[in-house]
Amino acid sequence: MKQVSKTILAAVTAVCLLLSATGVTRAADSTSPIVIPIHNWSSQVVMAYVIGGIFESIGNNVEYVSADSQAVYESIRNGDVTISHEVWQSTFGKSFYNAMAKGGVIDAGTHEATTLEEMGVPTWVVEKGLCPGLPNWEALKDCHANFTTPDSGGKGRWLEGPQSWHGDLMPERLAALGLSDKWVVKFAGGADALWAELASAKKEGRGTVIFNWTPNFTDADGFTFIEFPEYFEGCRKADGGDGKCGSPKGWLKKAANYKFPKTHPRAYTAFSQLSFTTEQIGQMAALVDIDKMDHKEAGTKWLADNENVWKPWIEAGM
Repeated sequence: MKQVSKTILAAVTAVCLLLSATGVTRAADSTSPIVIPIHNWSSQVVMAYVIGGIFESIGNNVEYVSADSQAVYESIRNGDVTISHEVWQSTFGKSFYNAMAKGGVIDAGTHEATTLEEMGVPTWVVEKGLCPGLPNWEALKDCHANFTTPDSGGKGRWLEGPQSWHGDLMPERLAALGLSDKWVVKFAGGADALWAELASAKKEGRGTVIFNWTPNFTDADGFTFIEFPEYFEGCRKADGGDGKCGSPKGWLKKAANYKFPKTHPRAYTAFSQLSFTTEQIGQMAALVDIDKMDHKEAGTKWLADNENVWKPWIEAGM
């Protein structure tokens, strides 16, 4: 028995030495907090608490900070923020790649969900015939009267998201398409204002054109995106184009500070592994925008209901 024990001990020692020599043993994560940004749309905030909860489940410290959705990539590059978990290609791709080019930001992978950010209408607007010919954008030439509001000066109104999201992209598109004599762009203060507009328009039975995106909770309710001229690289005014094009269908990426894999190897492995689907992201948003939970509570509930989804991601880092 003593000989067997010695043999086993020798074998275990040899394996440990081999793992150490080959670098397979994983260093412990730093006790410094992982800083996660909070923006101003529901899925992003709930997902922040979901990912923070995942990090905490493996012993990490987490800190949440409010951050501008465009400037956050520079904050990641400088090390003030650790990650960004919803990098939308159409809106934030340029800021993301600019920060990467300067150094300090890494691509931490892509979610399974694909994205679209665009102006559109709730599907019931199409079904009621308030703008015959939709979703083709040319239908907008003749139906603006059904989309006027007290603040639109007799024109049809497009309700955009906050101007910080896209700048003057939509006003430039209206002008480029020759629609600015019949339509005007107004900017919402935040995502909540968009959903309030959806609800009030439906209650009043009036037409509304608003900015929306997928994945989102509105996927379940029915939302029709307007089909503008096809997007191509360089078609927007800011990129030297005429500005007539619509938005691209794109990816949803994750970004991280370049030191994150070294300072928090277990957390980074989980972060690089995680990949949410369109349905899962829509569920996160719905917990807030439909079920009226607060964001942190929604994150906790999603984690509790979906252990089979996220636990394999942390096991990959063990």
